[in-house]
Amino acid sequence: MTSSLRLGIAGLGTVGIGVVKIVRSQAALLAARTGRQIEIVAVSARDATKDRGVNLSRYDWEDDPVALARRDDVDVFVELMGGSDGAARDATHAALDAGKDVVTANKALLALHGQALAEQAEAAGRVIRFEAAVAGGIPVIKALSEGLAGNEITRVMGVMNGTCNYILTRMEHSGLPYADVFQEASDLGYLEADPTLDVGGIDASHKLALLSAISFGTRPDFDGIEIEGIERVSIDDIRAAADMGYRIKLLGVAQRTGRGLEQRMQPCLVPEASALGQLEGGTNMVVLEGDSVEQIVLRGPGAGMGPTASAVMGDVCDIARGFRMPVFGQPATSLEASVPARAVLPAPYYLRMRLADKPGALAKIATILGNSGVSIDRMRQYGHSDSAAPVLIVTHKTTRVALDEALTAMQATDVMRSAPVALRIEAV
Repeated sequence: MTSSLRLGIAGLGTVGIGVVKIVRSQAALLAARTGRQIEIVAVSARDATKDRGVNLSRYDWEDDPVALARRDDVDVFVELMGGSDGAARDATHAALDAGKDVVTANKALLALHGQALAEQAEAAGRVIRFEAAVAGGIPVIKALSEGLAGNEITRVMGVMNGTCNYILTRMEHSGLPYADVFQEASDLGYLEADPTLDVGGIDASHKLALLSAISFGTRPDFDGIEIEGIERVSIDDIRAAADMGYRIKLLGVAQRTGRGLEQRMQPCLVPEASALGQLEGGTNMVVLEGDSVEQIVLRGPGAGMGPTASAVMGDVCDIARGFRMPVFGQPATSLEASVPARAVLPAPYYLRMRLADKPGALAKIATILGNSGVSIDRMRQYGHSDSAAPVLIVTHKTTRVALDEALTAMQATDVMRSAPVALRIEAV
């Protein structure tokens, strides 16, 4: 057996401790599968005195993750601190400068700085592996960059934030409003310290940026993603969608179009009978479409100690075996700068609005839609209050540009009592 592969782990939260547990409990299995012993030599975290439920005294401690990254006895720097800048970024640069390979679960770091880090790593003959950064335990990075390498990828889509999926499915099953379920998710510890990362779609968009880069040979372009969170989805929307045979999901979609790279993260209606429509709770699902393979569906736990640590160790094992490849599946210098494109393919849309309860209000809205070239498929008015009439409209297929034109005109009228909610009905 060759020399051992020595790890330095920065970040000892849930995932970091999960990695420590796997290295300890599966030492023989890891050695049998890689031909090398895998060992931890040093660790780093903010608080050396914190009880993490695991005895870490056998490992050297570094207060500074940059110092850990530069240690001569570390072969692979495992970055599990999180954050797009600061210590995580500095330590990753330091590890590459020192000739280390890097394994990370840090989606924000790579979504925002992945191009520069990839170029640095490849120039130095090093690798950055990041399976754990997208969809937890689902091996979607490996599927795209290896298993589907012979395909021209045509579309990537999926549910990539388990917290949002939990909130939406919990609202549906309990009948509780968004605010109540949001608080419940917070009490259960499901939300990030900054909850807008979850419910605002930012966390999932970081993941989509990485999948797009691998799928379409482009530089990671987080800023090119159209992002809309789930904050405006109401229990009325969920009930209305169910009545029509749909469920609402925070859906990420990336596809190349004649106008550029379309990337969007937004709540959409998907058919209840589809694989995405049947997805429950905190589970993630990624759908990959290629010219040869057509469509494959990957489903599994998107977070948690075991699943995410499993993904980290899969990357560590590949390095131990000597498997090396460019960070985003092809040389970083060959990645193209993407041209962001808004959704150009027509689709039906679900609209919810509150109108003044007076004669002619609905006719005025219908006229505006018609003037913008948006045709109404069905419409329902329900639950009048003293001052407003809630209205649901489902359009025939239309472009988002035409719909936005109509929505802008609607809000300039005197009949709107609140900003309309518009949700795309996605073909899956």
